[in-house]
Amino acid sequence: MTDQSITPVDVSWQRIETWLAAHAPAGLEHLNPPAHRDEIDAAERLLGAPLPAELVQSLTRHNGMRRWSSLIPDATPLAADTIAQRWQTSMEIAADNDGLEPRPWEDEPWWHPQWIPWAESADGVLQIIDLRPGPDRGRLGWAGHSGGGDFTDAWPNLPTLLDAITGALYRGESVQGLHPYLTDEGDVWWDQADRHELNGSPLRPAPVGLA
Repeated sequence: MTDQSITPVDVSWQRIETWLAAHAPAGLEHLNPPAHRDEIDAAERLLGAPLPAELVQSLTRHNGMRRWSSLIPDATPLAADTIAQRWQTSMEIAADNDGLEPRPWEDEPWWHPQWIPWAESADGVLQIIDLRPGPDRGRLGWAGHSGGGDFTDAWPNLPTLLDAITGALYRGESVQGLHPYLTDEGDVWWDQADRHELNGSPLRPAPVGLA
């Protein structure tokens, strides 16, 4: 269950949008408009189960992004139809390669039917929401390449991750050691402290708050 002190998903997105409008309008343009209910219904039909409420809240604010972006540290949010496609593809690969059961040397399987991909890294690793019953239900992890699913330093849920991002943008905090910067193109980039360039181009620390 989400901690009542954590900002709701739609409020976090609103704060992120406001910050982007003030400091990185190029990043704001990468966000898709809200998903329609029929798009969410279609994804749920393919998955055979409802999407988690916090993901629906995110999709009805922004249905993923128009292009790859580092607005979210390490991953780009997916649209509803892409979530369903990535889930289906992962299920097919896992079924063909005994990937639905953990290997003897691993704690997690390569894939699980109750893992819902909500975002994707630049190299195709999926950030998943773990919907298996238990105290960790709703946590975020990584899956989709070699090895089993990875929940090392997992965020407890999606609202907590988005709340941490607003903490970095508005209060100068880090997101698991990553800090926001702005690129020459006006995009947000997350990296370790005291970075000054990215691929030979300058990085500047992102402004804190709206001032």
